[in-house]
Amino acid sequence: MSELVLGTVQFGLPYGITNVNGQVDKNEAKKILNFAKKVGINTLDTAISYGNSENTLGEIGVKGFKIITKTSPLRNNVSEVIKNFHQSLNKLGVKQVEGLLIHNFQDTKEKMFNVLLNELNNFKKAGLIRKIGFSTYNPEEIDFLLSNYEFDLIQVPFNVFDTRLIEGGQLNALKNRNIEVHARSIFLQGVLLNFDTLSNYFSTWKNKFEQYQKIVKDNNISLLDYALNFALNTKGLDKVVVGVESKNQLNDIVCSSRLNFHLKAFSIKDNNLLNPSLWN
Repeated sequence: MSELVLGTVQFGLPYGITNVNGQVDKNEAKKILNFAKKVGINTLDTAISYGNSENTLGEIGVKGFKIITKTSPLRNNVSEVIKNFHQSLNKLGVKQVEGLLIHNFQDTKEKMFNVLLNELNNFKKAGLIRKIGFSTYNPEEIDFLLSNYEFDLIQVPFNVFDTRLIEGGQLNALKNRNIEVHARSIFLQGVLLNFDTLSNYFSTWKNKFEQYQKIVKDNNISLLDYALNFALNTKGLDKVVVGVESKNQLNDIVCSSRLNFHLKAFSIKDNNLLNPSLWN
């Protein structure tokens, strides 16, 4: 299961448009982590901005896991970002993280950004960080990063509806540079797992959703099977980030990941659907 990364935003916030259970309580989070370790999931994704996710992980214990976390916003205050990173290490109870991602792409526009990158590279040399990278939201950001920076790791939005990185060539470009690629939003915040409870905002794509569900049904598999296996079998993706609200959900994902279906995309080229920050 090393291709799966356990996303832990739900450990600190009531995250996801189809989330009906709210934030995961500490007891359930412990069950999820124990099960993840048991099935061979060895990487956790978190961030300082994910509520008390880092605290919860540190309190439960993350021994045996690789940790990827993210920076606080720069706002031209490098010392604040560095201080917050050290706080993340303390909260998590670790001396090193597998990856530290620049969480806010707009930080690259700040005049002190190169100073911050130098500091992070010093941390890498000192062994506090193994890989430095970026969390991104669209192909244009990836193009900019590839043109301007050397980095080890990137987190990208990708799912059966959102294949912009294949069509635009960014996925190939990242692999040609030997950059590790982690896909997030593979369930589009839960949209791809449950079309029945969506708000009126999504009625624009009702016909598309019905067409897609027919394809899934014709393949005689579940919505989970289709969305997950599409991402897992996309060439160029090294890891896939999955977030869950319960141990049972993680068990379903693990079982689905063992099916190994090779499936076709169902691209919907509409940023109003693909970018959750635009939803209302």
